[in-house]
Amino acid sequence: MAAAPKNPRPCSIADALALVGEKYSLLVLREVCLGNGRFDQLVRNIGAPRDILATRLRRLVDAGILTRQPYSERPQRFEYRPTRAGLELEPVLMTLMEWGDRHLRADDDRPMVIEHACGSELVPQVTCRACGDTVRHEDLTAHPQAPGWTVAGPTVAQ
Repeated sequence: MAAAPKNPRPCSIADALALVGEKYSLLVLREVCLGNGRFDQLVRNIGAPRDILATRLRRLVDAGILTRQPYSERPQRFEYRPTRAGLELEPVLMTLMEWGDRHLRADDDRPMVIEHACGSELVPQVTCRACGDTVRHEDLTAHPQAPGWTVAGPTVAQ
């Protein structure tokens, strides 16, 4: 088996996953976006061990994805709310949910449906900001911007 490269491809996906890719992190964000930001609600709805959940919450607050707001002085208790950066991840959650509904569940076995403000069920789609077309794999062309990298990998051995 080949050793992992010393310098893997620079990648915003990898950077984002370093923050939100840990087990339970996206589920924390799901709950907070649903309005369930108190620690006991998060424990109950996610099923994460309390110590791991506390670690994830701290990391998400430190990263600026969540804020911590006091709701009780005695005893001191906090609830978590999404920041602008956290809310910008909500479409990612909706897209993951839709993918899971389509590929992992039967139509009558969906645990939640999200309704859009227009009154219809939300079915998220990624669209091009410039032309409005739905994004399809065959319409995409990658242009690596990191020095020394092509689509196939590094231009020189790393």
